[in-house]
Amino acid sequence: MKIIHIPCLEDNYAYLIIDEATKKAAVVDPVEPEKVVRVARENGAELKLVLTTHHHWDHAGGNNKMKQLVPEIKVYGGSIDNVQGCTEKVENGDKISLGTDVNILSLHTPCHTRGHISYYVTGKEGDDPAVFTGDTLFVAGCGRFFEGSAEEMYRSLCVTLGSLPKATRVYCGHEYTVKNLQFALTVEPNNPRISQKLSWAEKQRQSHSPSIPSTIEEELETNPFMRVDLPHVQEKLECQSPVEALGKMRKQKDSWQG
Repeated sequence: MKIIHIPCLEDNYAYLIIDEATKKAAVVDPVEPEKVVRVARENGAELKLVLTTHHHWDHAGGNNKMKQLVPEIKVYGGSIDNVQGCTEKVENGDKISLGTDVNILSLHTPCHTRGHISYYVTGKEGDDPAVFTGDTLFVAGCGRFFEGSAEEMYRSLCVTLGSLPKATRVYCGHEYTVKNLQFALTVEPNNPRISQKLSWAEKQRQSHSPSIPSTIEEELETNPFMRVDLPHVQEKLECQSPVEALGKMRKQKDSWQG
């Protein structure tokens, strides 16, 4: 399978997923529909599916226009997330196929929104899997708790997403990596993997290149929100449990000026 970044708005990403055998394609969070259609055409891809991670306008706001531009397209979204233009409601564990080789598994990852869905995508043998995490998991960060609790975010990040194969590529909804890694260093100032990745991410952004994808393995090594099970992280935050540490860390990040 082929995955193409489509930068949108100020710091969003939509993603085109192409089944290379058939050229059938899905698009994740197409907030700028005309741009998405153009990129699909440039790559000889036939748009069949929209995969919406959650209902916020900067992710779902292009769905109705996509349906106008591609009348036969199916629009997937979380069953309890009230996604604009949704034609196919999905729940945790639902499976979708694309073309010959691409298979998509819906994972309910609530907290940022109640019905947030991450999409775990596998291709033909030899392709590393990918997960499209919207605003639940960012590179080195996580989304704000708009509609859920620290316990839900812990389950979404550390159980659901954290248990995916370590080679899984992580494609998130926003380019927040540099700021997230700068904050991560305030939690773990002596973690060399965070410093190394920050240096790399800064170079990527200086050359106007994306810092995405990451991998689940990299996130387990550098993302403080996925490291709250570690005693030294809990100690730094003066917390007694991973869920308490995650909640406190998110509050600190909300008010952190960088």
